[in-house]
Amino acid sequence: MLDLIPSLESWRPAVSGQRCAVATIVAAGGSVPRPLGTSMLVSEHGDVLGSLSGGCVEGAVVDAALEAMRDGGSRLESFGYSAEDAFAVGLSCGGELEIHIQPLGSSLEAMDFAMLNNLAGRHSTAALALIRRLDAGGGAVVVQDPVRFRAMESPELARLVGDHPATVYAAAAQLEPLLQGGRAGLVRVAPPDGCSDSPDQTHPEPITLFVESRLPAARMLIFGANDFGAALLPAGKLLGYDVTLGDARPAFSNQSRFLAANQVVTDWPHRYLAAEAAAGRVDGRTVVCVLTHDPKFDIPLLETALGLGLAYVGAMGSRRSHRQRIDALLADGTPAEALERLHSPIGLDLGAVTPAEVAVSITAEIIASRGRAGRGSTTLAPLKDGSGPIHPTSEPRSTHEPRSTHEPRQEDPWT
Repeated sequence: MLDLIPSLESWRPAVSGQRCAVATIVAAGGSVPRPLGTSMLVSEHGDVLGSLSGGCVEGAVVDAALEAMRDGGSRLESFGYSAEDAFAVGLSCGGELEIHIQPLGSSLEAMDFAMLNNLAGRHSTAALALIRRLDAGGGAVVVQDPVRFRAMESPELARLVGDHPATVYAAAAQLEPLLQGGRAGLVRVAPPDGCSDSPDQTHPEPITLFVESRLPAARMLIFGANDFGAALLPAGKLLGYDVTLGDARPAFSNQSRFLAANQVVTDWPHRYLAAEAAAGRVDGRTVVCVLTHDPKFDIPLLETALGLGLAYVGAMGSRRSHRQRIDALLADGTPAEALERLHSPIGLDLGAVTPAEVAVSITAEIIASRGRAGRGSTTLAPLKDGSGPIHPTSEPRSTHEPRSTHEPRQEDPWT
């Protein structure tokens, strides 16, 4: 839902006050086109804002949304692949989706346009989260600061789940990791009267919450105002990073080709990174790419970066440069286990030669290191040579666990 909020002010059905329903992907399994939290708004006249699957199920979702507006109730629709009926509504990719559909303003507690319009003025990259109750009468809570939000201290969340301390505590344990990680997912907790051990008692449906959390863009810090830094800068922005280009030499960093960076910094790299860390402006999502290829910059910078628990630290150089770099870092006291987190030589072995190709190699390694390849796979192969599901398979229905919907071969001139 958060991705649609910036468009509400210019969407005609919202401006004219038409009745609308929101459809949101709340669970997914297998290969699916869009992540959890992706939403689509449908007006009472069938106008649509957003997309859920690139066309596979949108027609059926529109019909379900119109029906929901007619009867005023929310519903959960499931879509998957049907090999028996080629004309059945479903996902040709073989994945499964669960889509929650709810009319806006369907109850006093439910999310409505007034709530969404209050959020529409916020910058599209500002931190924001939305917690919605999908069962019972609905309801929603807006979280302005997902990282610092403390669920046990929120009266709005307590009202949303029924004002029972045990329920709030159970919800908090699952909500806070999703909020602080900038993720989306389902949270299910047992209601207070569902905790009895009596075999004669009928257990009510669990309280079901859906959380969407958006954090400010993660940072990519590129050190080295050269051709490779210039090529990596737009690639980093394409991946959604807030990109800083840093170099200690003003004659290099002040070139106009680096103006597309969110920030250009002229300072010693290690000194700048240490100051940013002290100010709390780097975190576990931050990526550092060391492209200076100069030991007087590289060694102190890598010492600093490897001590900060960043998402990715990579350094450019030949294999000989890499060995010399490792020896220097060990001599300066960098722990061997910290060096295991260093991506050097930087990038995946794609046969990259030009700066643009090297940028693709670096960003490919960043993506692989934060995905399943970074959790154990040592070899990346073309998808056409593999078998089985492209994405890890999972049941579309969430359980009590929250579901959350990154060495170059050539040694030519750049080494």
